[in-house]
Amino acid sequence: MTALNLTFAHLGVRDEIVKALTEQGIEHAFAIQELTLPLALAGDDLIGQARTGMGKTYAFGVPLLQRITSDTDRPLSGIPRALVVVPTRELCLQVYGDLVAAAKYLSAEDRKLSVVSIYGGRAYEPQIEALQAGADVVVGTPGRLLDLAQQGHLQLGGISVLVLDEADEMLDLGFLPDIERILRQIPEQRQSMLFSATMPDPIITLARSFMNQPTHIRAEAPHSSAVHSTTEQFVYRAHALDKVELVSRILQAKGRGATMIFTRTKRTAQKVSDELAERGFKVGAVHGDLGQAAREKALKSFRTGEIDVLVATDVAARGIDIDDVTHVINYQIPEDEQAYVHRIGRTGRAGKDGVAITLVDWDELARWEMIDKALGLNCPHPAETYSSSPHLYEELEIPTDATGTVGPARAQKPKRSSEKTSEQSTERPARTRSRRRTRAGKPVSAHPDAAAPEPPSTDGQDEGAPARRRRRRRPRKPAAASAS
Repeated sequence: MTALNLTFAHLGVRDEIVKALTEQGIEHAFAIQELTLPLALAGDDLIGQARTGMGKTYAFGVPLLQRITSDTDRPLSGIPRALVVVPTRELCLQVYGDLVAAAKYLSAEDRKLSVVSIYGGRAYEPQIEALQAGADVVVGTPGRLLDLAQQGHLQLGGISVLVLDEADEMLDLGFLPDIERILRQIPEQRQSMLFSATMPDPIITLARSFMNQPTHIRAEAPHSSAVHSTTEQFVYRAHALDKVELVSRILQAKGRGATMIFTRTKRTAQKVSDELAERGFKVGAVHGDLGQAAREKALKSFRTGEIDVLVATDVAARGIDIDDVTHVINYQIPEDEQAYVHRIGRTGRAGKDGVAITLVDWDELARWEMIDKALGLNCPHPAETYSSSPHLYEELEIPTDATGTVGPARAQKPKRSSEKTSEQSTERPARTRSRRRTRAGKPVSAHPDAAAPEPPSTDGQDEGAPARRRRRRRPRKPAAASAS
């Protein structure tokens, strides 16, 4: 099917939503939105399939808002009428923000339509209070949604529109059992929409189990490339010891803007972030060892431009939706072709040009050949490349005088609490032994037991050993006298 680049008004969207979207600079619908809206506004179940960054949020968000505010038989009462289930906290916040923006001029009775976000890593109390104050639309992650539903704080009996967003990622993260438990608490009479970049067999099975004759919509032809046509891909065979030097040059390429660097492990993500910061780059990290507040701060800094390089693991980066990423660097190659598609889908979005660079180490060649074959990239044997290789500078438009640093080292974040604890534990014994040697202002005997832990002592207890020696001498004197 070919998209016509229609406006939301032409597609029958309410004036209040059209006005709110126009204020956000959104007037024309993307392909997935054009194809989805007519069916979704009519109340049909549907499966929307499109690559990351193709506008899936408004493809379900706009009809969701319009349907629950246009149902005169069931006016909104503050009990949730629509539920959007997403795989990650980051995506939850993004979808929440988009729905709030689109619902800016929508009202329920004599109040504004309420959208509430529910996700883990935050205190329960504010989320419970938000639900009690009235929530017409709830956006949340499976675990926290299920917790609050089981505790009785989240009422699911009034849901009339259900959306599963990024369903393939929920499958990867092991959330399908939680989703099935949530589905059992939602009325069968509802509209259901499922959106996913890929459609593995378990997702198809899930869709058949809870949807009513869904229409499967693709925003592009089935044979089209799995990655954005506007993304130029480069693959290099790189040595592990030279990767940071190589990345430092790539980050100085002509036209390089916001950049995401992907690693497979949390340790590597933090190591790369620290080393790039030492070289003067404005860099942040998002991985599982960081608390939710630190992750949100890094994402906010990346969105606002305070930092322009974000190093992330696959799990932590799921759901991050930033349109202006110009470069994606695979510092370590992903586990499979689907993860590769998700990674490089962060650039080349919304019709913009993007650059994806993959660094393949020698021990990763076999896995890369599988990814290359699955996606038809025709690059099973990448060229051996170093930070000094001329073809690297030429292909990525890197200045020939680029070096491994761009300025003084940037301030490093405080060490994680686990590292502080480790350091304190190694220093504490020395301080303790020092205190024992000077207890009560008197030196303690150098006997080997002197350093052993003792109960809290007083001066009398410190002198206990000499007192016992005096008691042992007393019986001998009378014995000597009787002998004489």
